[in-house]
Amino acid sequence: MSPRPSRESAVSWVLLGALVAGVSALLGALGLPSPVLFGGLLGGLAFALGSSRSVSVPSWTFTIGQGIIGVTVGASVDFDTLADLGGDWPAVLVISVVTLVLSVVAGQLLRLHRGVTPVTASFASVAGGASGMAAVANDLGADDRVVTVIQYLRVLVILLAMPAAVSWIFDAETGDAAGVTAPVTTWTGVAYAALAVGLGIGLGRLLRLPSPAVLGALLASVALATLPVFDDVKVPVWIQGLGFLLIGLQVGLRFTLESLKAIGRMLPTALLVIALIIGICAAFGLLLAELTGVSELDAYLATTPGGLYAVLATSADTGGNVTFVTAVQLIRLLLVLLAAPLLGRWLTSRGR
Repeated sequence: MSPRPSRESAVSWVLLGALVAGVSALLGALGLPSPVLFGGLLGGLAFALGSSRSVSVPSWTFTIGQGIIGVTVGASVDFDTLADLGGDWPAVLVISVVTLVLSVVAGQLLRLHRGVTPVTASFASVAGGASGMAAVANDLGADDRVVTVIQYLRVLVILLAMPAAVSWIFDAETGDAAGVTAPVTTWTGVAYAALAVGLGIGLGRLLRLPSPAVLGALLASVALATLPVFDDVKVPVWIQGLGFLLIGLQVGLRFTLESLKAIGRMLPTALLVIALIIGICAAFGLLLAELTGVSELDAYLATTPGGLYAVLATSADTGGNVTFVTAVQLIRLLLVLLAAPLLGRWLTSRGR
């Protein structure tokens, strides 16, 4: 038997790994959001379009990546923080739902482009939960290539615009950035992530949840966090990065020249949709400030549709109400992930 096929396969993996590592390092050096996810996506894209070689990525790796995303979201749920909303719950919940609905409506402009289905347009534009949407899009009948690119394009626009908005519009003074530090790797954190992913995938399939890996791991991580041994546990940053990498790589390798051209043609429309969504969320942020009595800056940061960690760092840096901002962002994130399966099923059945 000739050793050539295995040698060619090894060369393909080395080439793909070098592309992914190089792009991830460059994006990280530029300070762009989710460099590992986009490194996997762009590296996989470059390999798929520029190489005559092919690689076979096992489907279970995508499932593991989805599970890690679910655990990362579930680990961020803090019931004490949510309880601190007190009497502001109704206003926060209503405004969160309305902004999500309006963002989905605005996203239907993407359907002006041929081949964009209602479910793809909806998941690409829904306000918040970019990593969650990238993870569940394919499971729920959307084109995850379009969803991932547009979701993270919105995150990039928000991150670039946020410093100007904070300084010029709200005239806020900043101190030493408190930021959000990367979780330190501990054996408890590794065990927590592994158990939540394993149990969550099994639970999701047993309960026949839509996108079982993401939602099952999310539920398992929340349940495990109630155990004393996992009190205040954090998912290590390298495990989060692995999840982002697996998602980005699988999406990137599915690109073709035709799909890349199609996404390029819809970028002007996508930027218009992103501007509408940011404007809608900012307007409802002002309304939230009126209803709850928090500052306009806190309400703006609480309703900003993306860039969660940058939002929390900015809130801390400006001396804002970090608890309020965190609670509102978490509520919307959970609403996005819980409503996505229902929305996907409804739009798919309606299309049929």
